[in-house]
Amino acid sequence: MAEGSSAVRPDSVLKPKFISHGTLGSKDLAATRKFYEEFLGIEAVRTSKISMMVRLGGEHVYAVVEQKNRKEVMQRINHNGLDVGTDAEVDAAHRQCTEQAEKWGIHDITKPVVQHGTYSFMFWDLDDNCWEILSNPKGGYTWIFEQGDLPGKGHWEKDFRFNRPDMKGAKPAS
Repeated sequence: MAEGSSAVRPDSVLKPKFISHGTLGSKDLAATRKFYEEFLGIEAVRTSKISMMVRLGGEHVYAVVEQKNRKEVMQRINHNGLDVGTDAEVDAAHRQCTEQAEKWGIHDITKPVVQHGTYSFMFWDLDDNCWEILSNPKGGYTWIFEQGDLPGKGHWEKDFRFNRPDMKGAKPAS
């Protein structure tokens, strides 16, 4: 499929047009909204007494639903990614998370690392949702998707990052 394509595979059983949303849990919707807007920079609108929708940089939204007795911690594998433009911005975001962790209820902050074609770190928020802050070119992970099926380790290859459109011609560190 072409970049930005909304074409559905002709052989698929269902014919959806768009991945429209995901869902996140919140223990306290007011506190969560404050964190999303003031710390993460995410746009939010209240949709009911127990829910809101959030978005950033596109049409995909998350529904955020209050569950006052929520006890689950989001598994790392099910994290949510927030893209920044450069590795330096990842490092700056890491410093802010570390410095403001107590104020915002941020915990389990990992160290930034190069992995799966990017440079990133993760943390869990006041609702125990997992977030990844990562450097990515415009369009996020579409650059990986557009490569099609990958052989071997695929995007886990050590120097895979240098396949990014914004890193073409860059040399891996020796």
